[in-house]
Amino acid sequence: MKFFIISGMSGSGKSRAMATLEDLGYYCVDNMPVALIPAFAEICLAATGGQYERVALAVDARAGKDISNLLAAFDRIEEMGCEYKIIYLETTSPTLINRYKATRRKHPLMTEGVTMIDAIEQERELLTPIRARADYTVDTSRLEVAQLRETIISLATGTNGSLLHINVLSFGFKYGIPADADLVFDVRFLPNPYYEISLREKTGQDPQVRNYVFCDGTADRYLDRLFSLLDFLIPHYTKEGKAVLTIAIGCTGGRHRSVAIAEAVNKHMLDMGILTTATHRDSHKG
Repeated sequence: MKFFIISGMSGSGKSRAMATLEDLGYYCVDNMPVALIPAFAEICLAATGGQYERVALAVDARAGKDISNLLAAFDRIEEMGCEYKIIYLETTSPTLINRYKATRRKHPLMTEGVTMIDAIEQERELLTPIRARADYTVDTSRLEVAQLRETIISLATGTNGSLLHINVLSFGFKYGIPADADLVFDVRFLPNPYYEISLREKTGQDPQVRNYVFCDGTADRYLDRLFSLLDFLIPHYTKEGKAVLTIAIGCTGGRHRSVAIAEAVNKHMLDMGILTTATHRDSHKG
């Protein structure tokens, strides 16, 4: 029997995670009373075949005062021989606030005199023991719905050893550094195609522009060192359970040099078998 427990902050994507598991054929129960969890596990263990071969429960701060008994319930089902995995969905407070504003919903712990940020921090404290016990912690702050789905499928099926999705993002410094960048690299030292009239309106995806950027060998030597750094860093990010890593490559306007280097980095990631996408934020700007 496969038994998953989904927990985490309200607004972190637990409903999406449960829907994904349901699509995979899991029998899903949301917000089951804590006192009933051991009895439910006993029913699942006693069943032979059928709908209880794969089960998922969502438990969170909605349990109220009963949440203090949650770890004891986990201990009880372990004693019964029920093996389970906890997936904890983490999200930053600003992201949660924005999500609640977008949906116009009220946080479940908000009461009279309690602000949303207070409710979020109270919930985070309540869930700390569960987070500490989690087998997998997934930060959904920057995950799109499709990326969260891919992550849950990967955890449930074991079809992909890495949960890390890499976004390689080119940009222009004159338009600002991307707010979601984890790693920022400046390539303004490379030959600039902007000063070649025939290349000015093209982008770094054009072979002529790429050849210009790589003309004197500096870009190749730079990439050798950058690839070595990334090859060292990425397994460590993966080990820490990071779900999305944004690598931002910047030049002056984000049209030529940064695009060419970002394309090369993206190809290197793909050659390594890493899930990656390349986005060129400013390549269309003047």
